[in-house]
Amino acid sequence: MAPSSNLDIDPTSEEVLLTFYRRLYPFKQLFKWLNRGPERTEKESRLFPYREFAFTLRNDAYLRYNSYPNDTEMKKHVCLLTPSRFEIGPVYSAQPRDKKTVRPTHFKAEKREVVFDIDMTDYDPIRTCCSDADICKRCWGFIAVAVEVLDTAIRDQFGYTQLLWVYSGRRGIHLWISDKEAFELTDDQRKAMVEYLTVIRHGKEPGKRVNVRFGMKELPPTLKDACQTINQTFDELILQDQDCFGTQEGYETLLSLVPDVKMASRLRERWSQKPDSPSYVKWDEMKAEVKDLKDKHARQNMRNAMEDILLQYAYPRLDAEVSKHRNHLLKAPFCIHPKTGRICVPVDPDRIREFDPAKVPTVSQLLAELDAAGPSTSGGEHRDGLLICF
Repeated sequence: MAPSSNLDIDPTSEEVLLTFYRRLYPFKQLFKWLNRGPERTEKESRLFPYREFAFTLRNDAYLRYNSYPNDTEMKKHVCLLTPSRFEIGPVYSAQPRDKKTVRPTHFKAEKREVVFDIDMTDYDPIRTCCSDADICKRCWGFIAVAVEVLDTAIRDQFGYTQLLWVYSGRRGIHLWISDKEAFELTDDQRKAMVEYLTVIRHGKEPGKRVNVRFGMKELPPTLKDACQTINQTFDELILQDQDCFGTQEGYETLLSLVPDVKMASRLRERWSQKPDSPSYVKWDEMKAEVKDLKDKHARQNMRNAMEDILLQYAYPRLDAEVSKHRNHLLKAPFCIHPKTGRICVPVDPDRIREFDPAKVPTVSQLLAELDAAGPSTSGGEHRDGLLICF
């Protein structure tokens, strides 16, 4: 590819994609990861040829059931197709490329990583800075706390350790769990896992979506841990950065979650006098009202309600359908997002709050750096690829 000072090149052009796949995409590392690494058994070493890959071509054609004996053959085919993106599916009982010649009863999805998808659009009812496909460092805070909560829950409650978090390239994040036990879960077991981890019930209309306790009972210990994590960021994220209760619409949504009708009425009357008062002021006034309650049961009921509010505003909002079935396809790490040109880079969950989606490199930037470095450092077509982690 000829050197260019213009970083606004089309990330879906054939020339850009071909150069990216030839010189940068880490096919060998992808092969090792999907083939369960160096500690795989002899049987597991045959996983890769049974793995499905699906390609979205530049003309929007969608090609499913591709499979390859190794990373070298995969790279050759990808460079031939120059897809705008590709997705990873399950390991089948037969090689996916032979699907048309195999009896349907002999072609079944058998294994795959457990995957989770968190998309920023699911936070549109509560985020105030952006909407739809837009995202900024401020609303990335929702993703950050979701990663912290989910990463801790999966490690502590399920015992899984091989977790890979990958930025989606635009407005979300994906999780791949590669532990052998997770890899072999049935669809029913995956469904049970995601239902166990689901707290927020999806819906477009405002109102309570958290129902995780019975009567006056406390939260389960697992959600107590999540509440503690959320509480550490609630002030900065919800009350300050997002100022979720800083408008009449915002505080009315909050009051709809207050079970004490009289308290809600008092707060509404007070806030209607200053509807634009900051969220942290309104939250402090609510806490003061709870503290002043004389009835022990009423006070505990409101404390429970405030815990539920923490969960409703900041607990991970999961796309359950992505996680339930082994045959679900998910975009491969290190792909280029066709709309933004950004690379789907792995993210360190311990540094998730430092991550800024606007600073993720684009394919234009990477190719410009390669051109500037010159042929002696580019490695040509035989380079294994460059790994980037944030």
